[in-house]
Amino acid sequence: MAENDSVLAAARNWTGERLALATVVSTWGSAPRPKGSHMLVHADGRFEGSVSGGCVESDILAVAAEVIAGAPFQVRDYGVADAAAWEVGLPCGGKISVMVQPVSADGFDPELFDRIAEARAQGDSLTVTTDLSTGHSDLRPVETGEVFVNRYDPPRRLLIVGAVQIAQSLAGLARELGIETVVIDPRARFLTAERFPGVTLDDRWPDEAVAAYRPGPATAVVTLSHDIKIDDPALVAALASNAAYVGALGSRRSHAARRERLAEQGVGADAIDRIDGPVGIDIGAIGPSEIALSIAAAMIAAFHGRG
Repeated sequence: MAENDSVLAAARNWTGERLALATVVSTWGSAPRPKGSHMLVHADGRFEGSVSGGCVESDILAVAAEVIAGAPFQVRDYGVADAAAWEVGLPCGGKISVMVQPVSADGFDPELFDRIAEARAQGDSLTVTTDLSTGHSDLRPVETGEVFVNRYDPPRRLLIVGAVQIAQSLAGLARELGIETVVIDPRARFLTAERFPGVTLDDRWPDEAVAAYRPGPATAVVTLSHDIKIDDPALVAALASNAAYVGALGSRRSHAARRERLAEQGVGADAIDRIDGPVGIDIGAIGPSEIALSIAAAMIAAFHGRG
C-alpha cells in the first residue's frame, strides 16, 4: 500500500542496522490503520511509519526494543475491551492485532526489502507470507497453520497531460498524497520547473510518453490540455493499458465529441466508457484548485476500486 512507501525507503537507508518491523495483521471495526500497515523501528529508537495513527505506537516501540534485544516475535492485541488498550490510547471502538518481528533471517529477512523494491520498480506486485506461529516471513506460500499475507503493489503514479493551471494544483495535491507525478506536454513554454516544482517533466508527444510509462493498476492518466492534438493521442495510449483511472477535462458536449473522435480512431466503446469525462467528482468545483481537488478525489476512489 502507498502508506508503506516511507517505511520501505527507511529500510533501504538502514540496511545492516538492528531493526524490528511492526505490522497490522488484523483489524475490526473503526481501526485507525488498515491491515498490512508497517512501522519500522531502529535500535536507536528512531522509527518510520505507523500502525495506529499514534494510538499504540508507544507500546509498540517498547515491544520492538525487546525484539531487537533478542526477545521472540510478538503479536499484540489492542481493543476497547482491553484495559491496556485504554492505557495506550485506543478508545476509538476498533480492534487491531500487531505483529512485531525482528528484521533478520528468522523474522522478516532484510533481503525481502530488496525484492519488494525490485518488483515495484518493474511495476509489479509482490506477495509476502508470514507464518504467525513462528513470525517468519517468506515469498513462498505457507501450506498449513495461521498465516498473514501482505501484498506490496507498485508505487502510485499520476500522468498529467497538459501543463495548464489545473495541472499545477493537481500536481501539488498528488505530491501531498505521496503519488509520483509526471507532467507531459510537448510545449516547452508551458512545461517548466518553475511552474511544476518537484515533479517529473516530460516533453515527448503524449502518446509516446504515456506508452513509455506502461500505465497499470497503480497509475492514473488525466488529460487537461483542452487541445485535441495533445489529449486525444494520450487517451488512445492510456485506454490501451489497464490504468486504474483515465480522466479527461471538458464539458459534456466536448466529451461527446471526444467519444466520436476516439471511435473513429478505432477505440472500442467499452474502452471509451472507461474515461471519466467530464473529469472528477461533481462537487460544484469552481476554479483550478477546486477542480484539481475533484480530480484527485476521483483518482483515489479509482485506486481503491470505488470508481
